[in-house]
Amino acid sequence: MADTANGTPVKNVLIVGGGTAGWLAAAYLARTLAISEPGGARITLVESADIGILGVGEGTFPSIQRTLRRIGIDESVFMRESEATFKQGIRFDHWQHPPGTAHRDHYFHPFQSAVSRQDLDLLPYWLLGAAGGTTPLDEALTVQKRVADAARAPKRAGDDDYVAPLNYAYHFDAVKFARLLRIVAVDLGVTHIVDTVDAVPLDETGAVAGVVTRENGTLTADLYIDCTGFRAQLIGQALKSPYQSCRKWLFCDRAVALQVPYDQADAPIPSYTVSTAHEAGWTWDIGLESRRGIGHVYSSDHTNDTRAEQVLRDHIGPAAGDKTARTFRFEAGYRAEPWVRNCVAIGLSSGFFEPLESTGIVLIEVAAVLLTSLFPWAGDMATAARQFNRIMRQRYERSLDFLKLHYCLTRRTDTAFWRDNADAATIPDTLHDLLDRWRHRPPEGMDFDLNLDTFSEASWQFVLYGMGYHTDLGAKASAFRYMAEARQQFAAIRANTDQALAALPPHRDLIRHIYRHGLRPRQAVPARAGLLSGMAGLSI
Repeated sequence: MADTANGTPVKNVLIVGGGTAGWLAAAYLARTLAISEPGGARITLVESADIGILGVGEGTFPSIQRTLRRIGIDESVFMRESEATFKQGIRFDHWQHPPGTAHRDHYFHPFQSAVSRQDLDLLPYWLLGAAGGTTPLDEALTVQKRVADAARAPKRAGDDDYVAPLNYAYHFDAVKFARLLRIVAVDLGVTHIVDTVDAVPLDETGAVAGVVTRENGTLTADLYIDCTGFRAQLIGQALKSPYQSCRKWLFCDRAVALQVPYDQADAPIPSYTVSTAHEAGWTWDIGLESRRGIGHVYSSDHTNDTRAEQVLRDHIGPAAGDKTARTFRFEAGYRAEPWVRNCVAIGLSSGFFEPLESTGIVLIEVAAVLLTSLFPWAGDMATAARQFNRIMRQRYERSLDFLKLHYCLTRRTDTAFWRDNADAATIPDTLHDLLDRWRHRPPEGMDFDLNLDTFSEASWQFVLYGMGYHTDLGAKASAFRYMAEARQQFAAIRANTDQALAALPPHRDLIRHIYRHGLRPRQAVPARAGLLSGMAGLSI
């Protein structure tokens, strides 16, 4: 990579493309790069009025709390303006076994697990049966499954912004969220230009020389951020940064989606994403305040568009009616070099796997944080690019393994899609290695680096054992000498669950309260004290 612009101070940033990626990056950089202060960076965002946003309902990961707090958005304002609801995890239906079998038909990936006050790692004791031989991990090690199953919220009206007894993320309307971010970013000093970029010429070194717009001529900057989505107008079309396909591991490449109303206006709002496996893919079901966003993600190698849409409509039932479905295509993969010369790709232009586990927005957040930390104020563009590319590449690689984990352990043999996913040849070598490690010990912190891994060992554990993986601790069972204490801890989690169900409000009731009145903190009521003091959030 050429040392383009080394030694030339970087003060002028141009973001090309809006949507969630563009406006989240703009707002985050505006807040962290002090653009309103003398000597701060200048940020401009240009977006076309002709390119829309996919507003099918969006899910996030708990890291979004930190991002919104850093930008400076009040939680109540964010929720009201984005039609946001709470998300406490993901429920997976029929991923391990097909419908109609005698086996348990679901498992839950929560955002919260119990932490013992005695520093006793409960997972090995669960594997040895101390929680009751048939108790699933998602019921033994967290209060959150039963809370979410009961459509309870993770917090109370008196809890402060981004503080709660249970860890959580959100579901929201992507169009409304982008609109809110735009208002915030412009208020922070970002210049907004509505125009269409027709060309991206390069200079003699191969760097971006500017972007040619229809109404405003050529716009130039020291650093360009490509948020043009799958078009990748700068990083892909102009700079030719290669896109590394991951289709041989992740087969899904299309999605069809509908928005449908609730059966009743006061129907409970699920506080988790419901992910249901089907013959050639899966559906998401995201509950907002006024509607549900439901989509079918599928592999075009294993079904066709007509059949996929019918699967979606059959899954929804009469509510689908004559509503028009929206279809979009994608290629699972990423760019090994999302930063080339003076251009950084963020969002879909950098890479995308599929909607599973909300990695799309997480990786936007990661890229924004990295760019802030590595921002080449003094012009050390190539140095910053090398580190940015290394970290983002490893983030994608590790996320790929986590997503494939959901598929490869299936016991479904009813369709070619599931048989192919379980084929050892379609599993990355790095995931094979992890699964081999865990034959005789469970996933531990040493297996992961949260500077590079989006998902902690707890997330891996819930998916691994939710999918029925067997870790044999027989050879060292005698080393676990605290069975009585472990049983007491599991009993305490059950008791905490009962208390949480009594203390936490119905999800819809809290959403209505927040939309109308906001969150009103009560003095001297720490969110993690008292009733639910035994709970602690996952590291994110």
